[in-house]
Amino acid sequence: MADTFNYRIDHHGSLVRPAELTAARAAGDPEALRDAEVKAVEEAVVLQRRLRSTVVTDGDFPREDFRGAVLDAVTGFRRTDEVDAEGLVRWVAESLPKAGGPLLADWASRVTELTVIAPKVSLPSPAYLAATTFHAGLGVPSARALGEALAEIVQAEIALLVASGVRLIQLNNPILIGQLGTDPADPGALSFEDALAVDALAVRLDERPEGVRIGVAPGWAAPAETDRARAEKLYGAVPADRWILPLHQGGRAELDLVRALPEDRDLCLGVVDATVPELEDIDTVMARIDAVGEFKDLEDAAVSPSRGFADVADRPLLSAEDQRRKLVLVETVARYCWGNEF
Repeated sequence: MADTFNYRIDHHGSLVRPAELTAARAAGDPEALRDAEVKAVEEAVVLQRRLRSTVVTDGDFPREDFRGAVLDAVTGFRRTDEVDAEGLVRWVAESLPKAGGPLLADWASRVTELTVIAPKVSLPSPAYLAATTFHAGLGVPSARALGEALAEIVQAEIALLVASGVRLIQLNNPILIGQLGTDPADPGALSFEDALAVDALAVRLDERPEGVRIGVAPGWAAPAETDRARAEKLYGAVPADRWILPLHQGGRAELDLVRALPEDRDLCLGVVDATVPELEDIDTVMARIDAVGEFKDLEDAAVSPSRGFADVADRPLLSAEDQRRKLVLVETVARYCWGNEF
């Protein structure tokens, strides 16, 4: 895919929130929070441009966590007082969701006004939301029905974003990668087969303008051992253009995830660990990329951190300075791989 170079230096979307934004959210004044969000997004765009990223996001700054793009904007969900091990507040579905308007298009338009680089937008996948919010007996007929209703909303949002000029969209399903192991993890309330069917509905567009990429991130770390048949089933069932896959551990399972990827799909390699402050040795990173290059055309590839830096607003994985250093390293790796032609 000849224009992959437009998105060589990628990141998952969420960035460490500035202290002023965190304080405004804690204060609980909606007007002051909105002003703080606008200012923080403007500064985030400047940061990404200075770091020479080829994608620009709003950092997820207007949201409590990466699911907020959907959960904050649709009906049918109730926020509970429970928090899971990842720091995510639990939500439960009490009826099939309905959207009252655009989810992220307004923020994407704001980012577009701040830079000539087409903005990237990240959304939680409908299968992930269905798998983690469905509870029997609360008014939703099944996890599959919930997923399909969410997929309809997400697909409509993707179409709206593309029509407004967004060229790179990423769906995040952090629990899907656990299903690609030889010993599959708990899929939640939605089976593996149903999850594929639901996410497939979300990424289908009748028309794809030139340069548009719809990507899927199936998780942040490879399983202990990859089941090649299940990985091939995933890639065959979900017609995404771009797959964002981990490559920061150096294990065989990571390479197997890439080997199973069809030749006509773009690839974004998560080569820098977003969970630890220590910088990777660039020769080690390049050796991992070279191993991929032995069987995959790197002209169809990009590089990024392994995951978002602050998928939960008040639980950043690194400091803002460590985040900057990691993003600089991603940019350096990209230039080692492809020179300065992008």
